Amino acid sequence: MLTKGYIQLYTGNGKGKTTAAFGLAVRALCAGQKVYIGQFVKSMKYNETRLEEMFEHLRIEQLGRGCFLHKNPDAEDIRMAHEGLEHCRKMLREGTFDVVILDELCIALYFGLLDTDEVLEALDAKAEHVEVIITGRYAPQELIDRADLVTEMREVKHYYTQGVLSRNGIDH
Repeated sequence: MLTKGYIQLYTGNGKGKTTAAFGLAVRALCAGQKVYIGQFVKSMKYNETRLEEMFEHLRIEQLGRGCFLHKNPDAEDIRMAHEGLEHCRKMLREGTFDVVILDELCIALYFGLLDTDEVLEALDAKAEHVEVIITGRYAPQELIDRADLVTEMREVKHYYTQGVLSRNGIDH
């Protein structure tokens, strides 16, 4: 168990935020820590969610109905995000998990599913030893200010712009 947990934020328009968070999860699991991953906005089980089959002390839950980059979120999306945040607040406060990953939380904030103040309150209520990793584009300044470590993934070049679709085992 960690004695002091910090808040890490992976944001920016580049690829690799969720991948980095899952990499940290594997590192923590291999060190004997317990990891919880709550995925906001996502509803599809990507390949990385199969890690749950390989690690006893890993729990992954999807807290949304899926991506809505091409549609507006509705009342059900908002309800699910609030329920998901309340569930994650409990995980943070109880301290059962050493690492809590809030995947795509910044997207939920950006699209107005959640309010930044309620997220900050949940973070303030975390058990002292819990390490928190937050991912997603468009992190609000208040969250950047609150985090102890902020990494911005910046896209320099991406093969998607050349028509390469998401590849199994590499991009999902």
